[in-house]
Amino acid sequence: MLRRMKAVCIGGGPGGLYLAILLKRARPDDDVAVYERNRADDTFGFGVVFSDETLGNLAAADPETYAAITADFAHWDAIDVHDRGEVLRSTGHGFSGLSRHRLLRILQDRARALGVRLVFETEVGPEDFPDADLVVAADGVNSPIRTRDADRFGPQVEAGANRFVWLGSTRRFPAFTFYFKQDAHGLWRAHCYEYEGGRSTFIVETTEATWRAAGLAEADEAATKAFCERLFADELEGHPLLCNRSIWRQFPTVANARWSFGNVVLLGDAAHSAHFSVGSGTKLAMEDGIALTQALARHPGDVPAALAAYEAERRAAVESTQRAAQVSLQWFEETERYFGRLEPLQFAFSLLTRSLRITHANLRLRDPAFVARVDAWFAQQASRQTGRDVPPTTPPMFTPFRLRELVVPNRVVVSPMCMYSAEDGTIDDFHLVHLGSRAMGGAGLVITEMTDVSRDGRITPGCAGMYRPEHVPAWRRVVDFVHRHTPAKIGLQLAHAGRKGSTRRMWEGIDQPLDDGNWPLLAPSPLPYLPQSQVPRPMDRADMDRVRDDFVRATEMAEEAGFDLVEVHFAHGYLLGTFLSPLTNLRDDEYGGNLANRMRFPLEMFRAVRAAWPAHKPVSVRISATDWKDGGFDADQAVEVARALRAAGCDVLDVSAGQTVADQRPRYGRLFQTPFSDRIRHEVDLPTMTVGNISSYADVNSILAAGRADLCVLARAHLFDPYWTRHAAFEQGYALPWPPQYCSIERYVPRFEWTPRGNEKAP
Repeated sequence: MLRRMKAVCIGGGPGGLYLAILLKRARPDDDVAVYERNRADDTFGFGVVFSDETLGNLAAADPETYAAITADFAHWDAIDVHDRGEVLRSTGHGFSGLSRHRLLRILQDRARALGVRLVFETEVGPEDFPDADLVVAADGVNSPIRTRDADRFGPQVEAGANRFVWLGSTRRFPAFTFYFKQDAHGLWRAHCYEYEGGRSTFIVETTEATWRAAGLAEADEAATKAFCERLFADELEGHPLLCNRSIWRQFPTVANARWSFGNVVLLGDAAHSAHFSVGSGTKLAMEDGIALTQALARHPGDVPAALAAYEAERRAAVESTQRAAQVSLQWFEETERYFGRLEPLQFAFSLLTRSLRITHANLRLRDPAFVARVDAWFAQQASRQTGRDVPPTTPPMFTPFRLRELVVPNRVVVSPMCMYSAEDGTIDDFHLVHLGSRAMGGAGLVITEMTDVSRDGRITPGCAGMYRPEHVPAWRRVVDFVHRHTPAKIGLQLAHAGRKGSTRRMWEGIDQPLDDGNWPLLAPSPLPYLPQSQVPRPMDRADMDRVRDDFVRATEMAEEAGFDLVEVHFAHGYLLGTFLSPLTNLRDDEYGGNLANRMRFPLEMFRAVRAAWPAHKPVSVRISATDWKDGGFDADQAVEVARALRAAGCDVLDVSAGQTVADQRPRYGRLFQTPFSDRIRHEVDLPTMTVGNISSYADVNSILAAGRADLCVLARAHLFDPYWTRHAAFEQGYALPWPPQYCSIERYVPRFEWTPRGNEKAP
């Protein structure tokens, strides 16, 4: 029989109370107490929000608490977006609101009924409970326990750029409502939702610059209330605003390297926070309580093991929510980028899909009529841009796109992927099948692997090239196949490996230097990629002239081979990209130092390629929009490079990231590189291609319909499935024409089978 456990929750917010309820419910004989430094009825804010999914979790964990909570909920399923006089409504979202005061009373009553001791107006710390088996720090976003033991938890707290204030109102809102309002100071956002009859939350948000311009830096509650009532007088319809510690704040995003030490564990906002625009921190805290209770049940009598298991299992879900919250936070910080530039319907779609959790496909299930409007609008824009008739029911990914006189039949691009299977740059049947099958598979544009402009510009001995006369007919064979048998277009990516050259093929040891047969390397500065890598020779002007001539010759050969597009590689730590990065360009001449100097040689190269390429054909450039390292090339500099490229005649920017330095620290996640494309597309007014963990047609349609990119570039998805685009068409019920040789497939109905492995889920 397990001995009686003593558990203490420090913090009497919803997270701490709910955990205490679950602990006492699971083991009634345990000693469970909650200590709160404030009064029982003292809380910040007005209402909390739960999704239908979260409610399901609460119902399973404790039906009695769930029943009490839902008895007082205000429920809605619509979201209204107000934009320049238009109201865009989307339905099927399923959210509920509840007064924070009411929620606390419900949880306090339930805890007392189960025998939990509640102690208010008492300041305590873990040291006050030396005999406790478990101490839970649920003491909020400004957690004193986390701060005091920062060396153990490794906290990271990052303040958002925007200012916001949490207000209430007596006006009832029939939907979760977003207002966007421009005044003489700037753009204001309001997040509004009802949480009980006659009471609503009314959050006002704006940029630091607008907040200061409005004179609110010194405003108290009364001044803030008066200002916001004037600003939103029409929207409030005569109702007043309410205050409850309503001061202007910057949202703190909290993360911790560790959530526990010994028998002390962080919970809720003390451990992690997520921006209010994706829901309530209360939701995360209460779900923490469910997960922690389950971990303790699986490890009875072993609290350290239970805490380790809790963190290992819960962290992934929390970090996923935080990534979505961060993207959502950034959308609201950067709303000026979209407001007035996107038409209201696309603006609303961008808002609804901002966190990347709601996709085009998911939104179609919730609100098919709204998505049908978006698709019809997008098809109309594609018709205007290309001069081709696009049916209004066409999914965004299957609309055409024009670049100069080239019309790409759909928005799916096969990413350049090195195959390391050429002989002295000459490709063979492998490349014909590799590229030809993906064009046959339905992609609108196929881009070759990185193709080097000289023998000494290769990464490995197996890299493709365009520098010998025999390379032209080898490539023309592939180009002719694509043009003869598919509607796809094909582009050639031209590059010079720079300091990342003279290495082994990927499967022999990626980035490792050759054992023998090395060739000399060039770079802006004599910095090896890895400590064991070959040291490159810093380029002089004669080297630059020679490399420029190599690019021009390769461009002319690309035209001879019949390519539709050429792409110049400025990314991933290869030669031209290393000129752009201050981490790899340490020159003190006119090609180093400030960004204008570091851009000088890459722009010279681009202009030479553009001049050598036919005027009616497009040229793209791939860049790394960030080095993923402090002090390196970053998004701000990427915008400046994009502006310079646009002025020089670049038609589309292929926006990637990283791989410049070996000690990069990328922030991975779904569509993790798309925000860079989004920013450049809107701030520079340059078409973009986006890459990075795009794995579903829902992702592609979402990116396009929201205006985050014009083309979507997929790599591994196309390696796994050369017919990825055709399968996406089938799953959406879109009739993508097959080549005549495959006409019998029109009578074929595929049957998909999936055998899950481990924790995988069937698609």
